[in-house]
Amino acid sequence: MKHQASQEPKGIAEYPWSLPVVAETYDGGLNDVNGFHVHPEDAFHALDTAASGAVAEGNVGGGTGMRCFGFKGGTGTASRVLPAAQGAYIVGVLVQCNTGSRSQLRIAGVPVGQLVTTALGPTGHGFPQDPDRDVGSIIIVVATNAPLTSKQLDRLCRRATLGLGRVGGTSGDGSGDIFVSFSTANPLADDIGIGMRTPGAANDPASRVAHIDMLHNDAMDPLFVATIQATEEAIVNALVGAEPLTGHDGRVLQALPHDQLRALMQQKFAPTAW
Repeated sequence: MKHQASQEPKGIAEYPWSLPVVAETYDGGLNDVNGFHVHPEDAFHALDTAASGAVAEGNVGGGTGMRCFGFKGGTGTASRVLPAAQGAYIVGVLVQCNTGSRSQLRIAGVPVGQLVTTALGPTGHGFPQDPDRDVGSIIIVVATNAPLTSKQLDRLCRRATLGLGRVGGTSGDGSGDIFVSFSTANPLADDIGIGMRTPGAANDPASRVAHIDMLHNDAMDPLFVATIQATEEAIVNALVGAEPLTGHDGRVLQALPHDQLRALMQQKFAPTAW
């Protein structure tokens, strides 16, 4: 909020309040969480240098200390574009993956977690005593440019659970899963009063009546499918993009081995397999 206030051209007096969205996944197994090594200037630098383009995946940002399905986890992203006949809308998903048990991990239907031979990750403080127990968390952010109401966005958000389930997520008792969705449609128009903005670029700022676009509920199925698929792929990308990491107190967490994963996928999709 301090950074946001410092960027307001009219000064904080003209920007009376804000509601930032903050989410968390615990990385105490690999990170010295009580060392308080991240300072305000680090957060300001991250905000000031944020840019568009390809999203870095794996051991980056908040994903640095993540453990996902028994392997090194991290940040992952994926998207889908609907056909023109379905509106050509885009659904993008960003995950910070710190969840899952190794035995449950499935990629494209293959029980990868049971078939790879890499040793299980460490146990001890910050890691479950049973290394195959799902006690982690995951943050999933679903973004779209489809014109949806808040209730419709809630429906879209719930489909992320199905994408998580497709890779073997069970949302165990100790799992703190956070799903958030938003739409960039119905952009904000000019202020119509202190602390008030009207959705819809075509709205008259002088009017008290706002008009928004809304997709018919019976046209949302393609968005549901896109959300599920993009969530599943984003989690896989977080795993594939991650690298082995030596963390606090010398704890080492191995990444999903690409060579074994590639061999398993080639075996499943070989012509003889059909």
